[in-house]
Amino acid sequence: MSIDLLIHTSGQLVTCAGPAGPRRGGAMRELGIIQGGAVAVRGETIVAVGPRDELRRRFSAAAEIDAGRAAICPGLVDPHTHVVYAGDRVDEFERRIGGESYEQIMAAGGGIRATMRATRAADVARLVAETRPRLDQMLRLGTTTAEAKSGYGLETRAELRQLAAAAALDASHPVDLVPTFLGAHAVPPEYDGRAGAYVELVVEEMLPAAAAWHAGSHFAAAGVPLFVDVFCERGAFDAGQSRRVLEAGRARGLLLKAHVDEFSDIGGLSLALELGCTSVDHLDVTGPAGVELLAASPAVAVAIPAVTLNLGGTRFADARALLDAGAALALTTDINPGSAPCPSLPLVMAIACRYQRLLPAEALLACTVNAAHAVGLGDRVGSLEPGKRADLLILHAADYRHLAYELGGSPVARVVKRGKVVYQD
Repeated sequence: MSIDLLIHTSGQLVTCAGPAGPRRGGAMRELGIIQGGAVAVRGETIVAVGPRDELRRRFSAAAEIDAGRAAICPGLVDPHTHVVYAGDRVDEFERRIGGESYEQIMAAGGGIRATMRATRAADVARLVAETRPRLDQMLRLGTTTAEAKSGYGLETRAELRQLAAAAALDASHPVDLVPTFLGAHAVPPEYDGRAGAYVELVVEEMLPAAAAWHAGSHFAAAGVPLFVDVFCERGAFDAGQSRRVLEAGRARGLLLKAHVDEFSDIGGLSLALELGCTSVDHLDVTGPAGVELLAASPAVAVAIPAVTLNLGGTRFADARALLDAGAALALTTDINPGSAPCPSLPLVMAIACRYQRLLPAEALLACTVNAAHAVGLGDRVGSLEPGKRADLLILHAADYRHLAYELGGSPVARVVKRGKVVYQD
């Protein structure tokens, strides 16, 4: 049988294959490794995985890649990013070193509002031009699929420009993007003291406009969902306001996410689970009761260790407790200009292993299978199995654990996206 590409002679073929759905419990250590394995690709799709000699007998390949006994694993999935924005906040980085907290900077007009001003001033072309290099970095570091939020426009036209930029990048860049509408990211200055009125603008004008944009976009045509997200936190939106946003999104048939328990527990987690959020993200202050709620729910718990590290904190989400309780855990960079200017999922894995006590296998599954489910694409990406997209990494090392073992570099030698080599070190 003829195929387009055979990738062979791996040291380890780390398939991450397993039963449908997010991984939990002991299944978070089962990677489906095939020593010396190979992957057969036709078009953009994997048609077979298995021992090299078996696939050589079964298939005639138009092209081959010899992995040179390096490890092969699925392309990484980043399920929570704010990658589309203009400007930077390097000045705030220095202010935090000088002793100001994230909340103090935000209260003084910095933080999200600073990026809002730069993003409102940018047209779609500028947003694309400034975001593309960030996606290039993410790709070189192994990310092949990523969620991309709006949330720095905080007005209808600017929010739609962010979504349009994400669509333009998805169509032109190897990294596949999944859009999220985050109009309820912060209260803009023109609504100071009137957060409720701003929530009504989000619900009555911005969210319908975003839903209409998605319905006419290539994302909808390809079956890629639009998520609705909200930042449920002191200084942002309370539980009642967050409910209003999420219920409005659910009423329009959109999928839901929520930022919860980053700095304070104000009831966001139980609300998000009640409303059926696909993922709940941050969880830095989630306690034992919240851990048990997550373990009993279908939601994916998305931990974000790069934020804690970048802000100089020591309280990381209790990922070990979440895993031991049976919750579905994913990891993410949260790449953004303020709290996590981090493009590297391997670095996130490294932090999670050291500070959150994840094993390398658990960290990898949290950045592949479970992350794919957190963005609604668990049936398409996240593992190397027949029928799934041919997104994979060839590492420099023969052992996949080097993804989390190395600090600060790139363990990725080649990236194959939809059956094509899109990066080679």
